[in-house]
Amino acid sequence: MIDIKKATKTFKTKAADIKAVDEVDLHVRQGEIFGVIGYSGAGKSTLIRLLNGLERPTSGDVVISGDTLTSMTRPALRKKRQKVSMIFQHFNLLWSRTVAENISFPLEIAGVPKKEREKRVAELIALVGLTGREDNHPSQLSGGQKQRVGIARALSNRPEVLLCDEATSALDPETTDEVLDLLIRIRDEMDLTIVLITHEMHVIRKICDRGAVMENGKVVETGPIIKLFQNPEHSVTKRFVKDDINDEESALSFEEVKEMFPASKVLKLGFVGSQSRAPIVSQVIKKYNLDLNILSGNIKRTNNESYGHLYVAIEADEEKLGLLGEELAEHDVTVEVEQQ
Repeated sequence: MIDIKKATKTFKTKAADIKAVDEVDLHVRQGEIFGVIGYSGAGKSTLIRLLNGLERPTSGDVVISGDTLTSMTRPALRKKRQKVSMIFQHFNLLWSRTVAENISFPLEIAGVPKKEREKRVAELIALVGLTGREDNHPSQLSGGQKQRVGIARALSNRPEVLLCDEATSALDPETTDEVLDLLIRIRDEMDLTIVLITHEMHVIRKICDRGAVMENGKVVETGPIIKLFQNPEHSVTKRFVKDDINDEESALSFEEVKEMFPASKVLKLGFVGSQSRAPIVSQVIKKYNLDLNILSGNIKRTNNESYGHLYVAIEADEEKLGLLGEELAEHDVTVEVEQQ
């Protein structure tokens, strides 16, 4: 569906050349929601602009549905953009136009007849839950309602790809969840491919099928969302996951644990999917007659399964610890020794 091949984007300034995107390779599958996350300056905004042709790569290619954007003429690229639509962080609505007129605007530019425009606008207003707000102006809407207008406008030309540029960053948590739920429903109903960029890990966790982590213009890690959360490899990914799980609130003081349980080892048990709801740990602990103290834990959900971890202090010799790890591994529970 979308292939980014060794894409590099360099901006030339008087001081120095800046590589905003540095030899990025990514593949986005048809119908999936793909997230790109990174801190400010990581290059994610430039990357998403390469996907709709607002920026052309200095080198490399961007291919969408078999069309190489880098080799298209300007008229062909303008036509292609009708199928690669975008929603923005700050809505980008026309304040002098009503909700219906904002949604209708791309159809007017495309030369769609008035009756057909009106029919499509009515469909989209119902789809995004704005029935009754057709004649309101943006100043009369909440932030979440403005973003719904932005989504409806982006869908007006029946795109194949929807790009989301920090689309929930200006919204409160409850409204963010509502917008994310709407995007999932739209993807399912319209068979859209969605690419979103964000600096909020909970957005990636809630909505995405797969994701990529960017730093300094490079993609440093990519994979299924459950893998990024359960087994992050790069330090940037680990920081994002830690912030989302909020380990700061349940941070372990190993010195205190050592004082309380001087003969114990601290283990981090990780689990995914159905194992997070099964009493596997309890069963294995009973089997080996071990003493265990629960120190802290956390369970979260991605868009389609749960995952989590549990910190425990346990008294066991190396042999029993090895047997415990082997048996838990058979149930897809990972074991890491945090303290010797």
